[in-house]
Amino acid sequence: MRNFRKVFTGFVLVVFLFFGFTNQLFSQELKTIHISGNFNNWDPSSDAGFMSYDQNAWKKELFLHTGVIEYKFNANKSWIINWGDDSEKNVIPQTGTAEKNAGNITARIEKSGKYLFKFAPETGVYSLSKLDGAEEEPPLPPEPPLPPVPTGKDFREETIYFLITTRFYNGDSNNDFYCRDRIKKGDPHWRGDFKGLIERLDYIRDLGFTAIWITPPVENRSGLDYHGYHAYDWNRIDPRLESEGATYKDLIAACHSRGIKVIQDVVINHSCNYGIRGKVWVDRLPIKYFRKAGLTLDWPYKYNLGNYTNPFREDNDNPLAPEWFRDRVNKDPEGLLPLRDPLSGAIVPNEKCDPNRFFGTDAMKLNGEWYHLNGYMSGGDWESPDSLQTKHMAGDCLDLATEKNNVREYLNSAICSYLDAGVDAIRLDTVKHVERSDLLYYVNSWKNHKPDLFVFGENLVKGHGWGDLGGDNGPSSIRPWWYTRLGNDPRNPNSGGNSGFSVLDFSLFSTFRDNLSRGSFGGIESVLSMDWVYGDATSLVTFLQNHDVGPDNDFKYRFKGDDWMAAIAYNMLWTIRGIPCLYYGEEIAFQKGLPQDICGNDDTLDQTGRAYFGDHLESGTIEKTRQHPLWMHIKRLNQIRQAVPALQKAPMSKVQEWGSGMSFVRDWNNGQSYAVVGLAAGSDQTISSVGVRNGTYRDAVTGSEIHVSNGNITFQVKGNSAGIYVLNGPGKIGKDGTFLR
Repeated sequence: MRNFRKVFTGFVLVVFLFFGFTNQLFSQELKTIHISGNFNNWDPSSDAGFMSYDQNAWKKELFLHTGVIEYKFNANKSWIINWGDDSEKNVIPQTGTAEKNAGNITARIEKSGKYLFKFAPETGVYSLSKLDGAEEEPPLPPEPPLPPVPTGKDFREETIYFLITTRFYNGDSNNDFYCRDRIKKGDPHWRGDFKGLIERLDYIRDLGFTAIWITPPVENRSGLDYHGYHAYDWNRIDPRLESEGATYKDLIAACHSRGIKVIQDVVINHSCNYGIRGKVWVDRLPIKYFRKAGLTLDWPYKYNLGNYTNPFREDNDNPLAPEWFRDRVNKDPEGLLPLRDPLSGAIVPNEKCDPNRFFGTDAMKLNGEWYHLNGYMSGGDWESPDSLQTKHMAGDCLDLATEKNNVREYLNSAICSYLDAGVDAIRLDTVKHVERSDLLYYVNSWKNHKPDLFVFGENLVKGHGWGDLGGDNGPSSIRPWWYTRLGNDPRNPNSGGNSGFSVLDFSLFSTFRDNLSRGSFGGIESVLSMDWVYGDATSLVTFLQNHDVGPDNDFKYRFKGDDWMAAIAYNMLWTIRGIPCLYYGEEIAFQKGLPQDICGNDDTLDQTGRAYFGDHLESGTIEKTRQHPLWMHIKRLNQIRQAVPALQKAPMSKVQEWGSGMSFVRDWNNGQSYAVVGLAAGSDQTISSVGVRNGTYRDAVTGSEIHVSNGNITFQVKGNSAGIYVLNGPGKIGKDGTFLR
């Protein structure tokens, strides 16, 4: 836990001089000194760590439990001025000289009791000694108050169900739509909708989730746009999602009536390759005039590739299009009238036409007020900040000039309108494709518009992603932790405070191919030991898989391990720091082992992890779905997490991992909610943790009760289950299942 590994939430400017001052003047300049460590949650301003000034030194008496402690000294209730000691001298009594910004001081407490800390900041000299004759154990703590009622403002209290709206549940077949690519008769790409989602909100609520993350709902345009990531008009909800009585506002209201929050997926990095309706038109020919020798069109595109639901087969209705283009929008549905291409002079339709004039984009002829003009991503561009943040992706994702005021005004106005409509949180796509200060301009604009807004983003990395901290092939400036911080030193996360922006925990996820996918916890401890690099590790969004990647070595397939392996993964994700997120269908191992997205030349969505889920939610099948062991397992984990604030919001300490098991402590608000957690993989495990708080613990899984009076706790956990011993806890929560028992 070097560089104090502790979140701080803002900058406090402290200016002081060290030389030529008397001890008294020095003490006045440093208004307060605190002792902060793992015994008080590293809180730089807590009353428990306040030191008093007496006889040329700052002093503090604390009761310490048996075990290893780590601590530092800090000034003025902040981490901006702090002292530590990198040398190893952990034997009590302990003395040394602390230096500014050095690592944690480590001490081994052999016997519980009262200890005295002393510190002289002008010289750095410190000491830790046991007070003779002090009581060996503190009195048992009083029964704590009931857990606080959730305020709704701390998103760490939530658990998230992530779904692709068009693939979840179909409530209105009248808005079904087949994209022009990868057609499977009977399975329209746009199949699920808001009406269907509203009808199945109780399913999600009964599973125990308190927030839903939906894919981007704004109007899209592309040959395969069902997923929502090819925005064409940010100010309009895609009509293929809405029905009478089931608009986006209706969905938000229905969610809120059930106590479910709505997370809107947002893209600011790019638009579709049709431009932006009413703002910028991308030069190309009307698609209904496309012909190609030997091309056989799939139903329902009988005549041509124009929009089959439009009477004139036109799918580009941008009012900024030139007059010749707009003239053909509302005539000639079969695309038979000859049209001269103003650019090349070629006459279409023609089987020898250039496909690029219908589908391609000349990146150098885009409007530079809206788009970057640096071409397309290729080769090594994926690890280069300049390329990632100024080049276009995949031919149909045109990189927006997000630093331009007109782009900012357009996007922020649209997104703030959805916040006004009741959207509770934002998930931001393609984070590393936007430079940090530029991205935070957007994030802070939304947060200023809606105080307490939770915003997190996707910064995909296939590895730990520590950047310049070591062991990585890319710089810190494109890695997840960088966006959660405000500093400018790529080798020192603590050079800046918390940015207020969180991320999906790809660094943890990237280890799953070597541990959870094999039914083990091996390596989890090492990645959790790096939590200090983030602005606030407790607000990371954790997951086993999503719509893009799976946890296996190829990052390609839906989780394909045995159900017990999935169960131990969820046991961990629901009890470690962070906000757990489940991808639709995981609760029944849906599409197990299939690719998350289309990968072969002939794949259709039903052959992927993005298949339609609604068949499992029909009146004749939904009860069977609810009886799946993983469904019941996740429901119980949600019940337990919602009852224990420490599992929602506390940092982790005393982390131990040995492959077939792991243990840790979650201490929230200096003992207001306190839990010791043990996890077992495969076989039964004995869990022991030292230096814990004394008192009566009750297991939320089995109801077992343990009284701790010497700071040590030991308990047994059955294979694939968990022990969640809560100090003065309520006891058993929920019903035993196949895994939690």
